[in-house]
Amino acid sequence: MIIVTGGTGHIGNVLVKKLLRKGHNVKIIVPPGEDLTPVSGLDIEIEFADVRNKTHLVNYFKGAEAVFHLASLISIFTKDKRVYDVNVGGTENVIEACIKNDIKKLVYVSSVHALKEEPKGKVIKENKDFNPTYVKGDYAKSKAIATAKVLESQKLGIQPIIVHPSGVIGPYDYKISFMNQVIINYLRGKYKFLIEGAYNFVDVRDVAEGIILAWEKGKAGENYILSGEVVTIEDLFSSLEEITGIKKPTVTVNRNMAKFSSYFADIYYKITKEKPTFTSYAIYSLSSNSNFTYEKAKKELGYNPRPIKETIYDTVLWLKERSLL
Repeated sequence: MIIVTGGTGHIGNVLVKKLLRKGHNVKIIVPPGEDLTPVSGLDIEIEFADVRNKTHLVNYFKGAEAVFHLASLISIFTKDKRVYDVNVGGTENVIEACIKNDIKKLVYVSSVHALKEEPKGKVIKENKDFNPTYVKGDYAKSKAIATAKVLESQKLGIQPIIVHPSGVIGPYDYKISFMNQVIINYLRGKYKFLIEGAYNFVDVRDVAEGIILAWEKGKAGENYILSGEVVTIEDLFSSLEEITGIKKPTVTVNRNMAKFSSYFADIYYKITKEKPTFTSYAIYSLSSNSNFTYEKAKKELGYNPRPIKETIYDTVLWLKERSLL
């Protein structure tokens, strides 16, 4: 039996389906009241539990051979203290539940945001110095702290393996992530200008495959970057224009103007409760060094992500099929 926390999330539901196709028995742990549409019709066990509830995790982890810990609170706001309870406290509970149930294999889905940002032009590789002061924003800090705790669990008898996905996009995103909201907004004609910036994006299906490869071939105590390719916002919009025929904006807003405007956007999103896209933290990320290399995962695991243009095409197709446009 394999446990997957966060099994209804974007990566989670794709991972669960891949594990089932490989013949594994799967149990997912999801919050009480969670929408089960992403896993509808699947032959899996489902337990409703908040990862902040250690007692429930200890009970539900019984009999598992491995745990894939994906449950996480993602935030694209610079300041968001909510993330610590779930991302740090929840991870501590998962580790303890593994120890109490004598589960050795723990695969933790961290983030490239947990890695120390290097100067522009330098390639970012795996390291094990997860100091929250090295990264910007509460989400990144929470993932850095949690990742360090997972690494430390090796001293307690766990055999942890860590993966760091970059910006995840792709189909099967039932909750609509930041980037898929950007795609939806573009196709609805909401953007009147381009924002200068770029980030490293990767297909959700390749991330799910990379997680399984890490479990099957990875070494205990090691971490692997699961990245894709660096894509500018202009390149993304150009691909969307080519795929859909919807013209992209012709006016480009430079980084400084976008950064200034984004602080007002933070206030707007929090007041209106509208799904956020270009927040101050998002703008910061688009101007940061996102030159993450997946060479280690390629060499040791056989990880090989597809071209991101294929991902964009499949995402648009899926969104249309779901009538989300």
